[in-house]
Amino acid sequence: MASDGARKQFWKRSNSKVPGSVLKAAPKVPTTPLKAKRVSTFQEFESNTSDAWDAGEDEDELLALAAGSLGSAVVMETARRVLRDHSQRQGRPRLPEAPGPELRPQPSTESPPASSGDLRLVKSVSESHTSCPTGSASDTVPLQRSQSLPHSASGALGGAAEPGTCSGGGAALSEREASRLDKFRQLLAGPHTDLEELRRLSWSGIPKPVRPITWKLLSGYLPANVDRRPATLQRKQKEYFAFIDHYYDSRNDEVHQDTYRQIHIDIPRMSPEALILQPKVTEIFERILFIWAIRHPASGYVQGINDLVTPFFVVFICEYLDGEDVAAADVSHVPADVLRNVEADTYWCMSKLLDGIQDNYTFAQPGIQMKVKMLEELVSRIDEQVHRHLEQHEVRYLQFAFRWMNNLLMRELPLRCTVRLWDTYQSEPEGFAHFHLYVCAAFLVRWRKEILEERDFQELLLFLQNLPTAHWGDEDISLLLAEAYRLKFAFADAPNHYKK
Repeated sequence: MASDGARKQFWKRSNSKVPGSVLKAAPKVPTTPLKAKRVSTFQEFESNTSDAWDAGEDEDELLALAAGSLGSAVVMETARRVLRDHSQRQGRPRLPEAPGPELRPQPSTESPPASSGDLRLVKSVSESHTSCPTGSASDTVPLQRSQSLPHSASGALGGAAEPGTCSGGGAALSEREASRLDKFRQLLAGPHTDLEELRRLSWSGIPKPVRPITWKLLSGYLPANVDRRPATLQRKQKEYFAFIDHYYDSRNDEVHQDTYRQIHIDIPRMSPEALILQPKVTEIFERILFIWAIRHPASGYVQGINDLVTPFFVVFICEYLDGEDVAAADVSHVPADVLRNVEADTYWCMSKLLDGIQDNYTFAQPGIQMKVKMLEELVSRIDEQVHRHLEQHEVRYLQFAFRWMNNLLMRELPLRCTVRLWDTYQSEPEGFAHFHLYVCAAFLVRWRKEILEERDFQELLLFLQNLPTAHWGDEDISLLLAEAYRLKFAFADAPNHYKK
């Protein structure tokens, strides 16, 4: 045995990160001569510190430090075993056997982390998962990010949704998606649906399988009482087709022929063309718009109203087009009685929407004029640089934002994004009439970099009228809504903030 002066503690405490650095100082680790190199000493140390291994540390540094005191073969074999056991406990793929940098645990490819911007979303989704064990700390960040994504970010709440895909599909639901869908179904299955709770759940997106019934409830078309719903549906559908019998034949009368001609011209301009231009769908849209115009003489038919039919029709018809791309779906295979019911439901839900924003479509459209002015004042407060840049190049808000208000951004966003946006609009008090203003403000500021780079009136206006959103998905809409909610929270109850 060496003398006491020659004794040296096996694991020296230093500024380097070493396994076991979280252990308490007492009792002290037994000292061992350097020349002993006993495997049992390291095994004892490993058993005492098996829960202190941090997969985020630099394994190369640790291995190099350990190799100075132990045999390389023992160190490498034991280190590989510790890392392998840790990875298996965390549900990661088995680590490669080769030593060196390849020992570093590889992130799972099943759920790639989202961009850091996702962390800006609703905090209540991710806060409930922040109390994970230390050992899984490396997993919590991607988990929280993915849970900050919109709840309906895929074909059935998860993954990458195909544009215009209907509900049903064949994609398997993740555990979280299935749990969220189950919450909706439990809430909807009760004898009396709690509409406030339904709005709270729906704000972050509605699962596609339950979106049709949820929209009908949130729009006020169906009652909260389950027992009353069948009779209500039957009565409203019968009432709608009574309007058809009473009014639709008058479309060729001199007093109404201009209205019908304008509707007939506007429908082919709508999208998705492959769906709208099918004769059965075109006839449905013509009837819905003509009946609404006749029954609302204060406004009549105004261009822009036609676009508001599409989301309702698409959501309701998707219930009968399992797994098909709605943009190319063939409705000729849908039974006639189903199409009749979808037509009546679409009419009444669109009517409920327009009841809240009808001043947008009365003479001179005062509602839109007022909202565009409010948008200008709001943007001047939240991003003065963008506001001054538009003024400097003589771009007027009416030149681009009128359409945003008139069509509720439907001409600026893909249809799949509009449907997701309307999930939140129907969950918000006065979502179409009031919250839409803050969405438009957030939408404009979203393009501040591109706006400030444009130095020409024509190029600037062309950009604002043709924004590059074709690639947008639910995640982009969720970020937009989160920013709009922040603006609403800051300005909605403080009207003086509009003023400079």
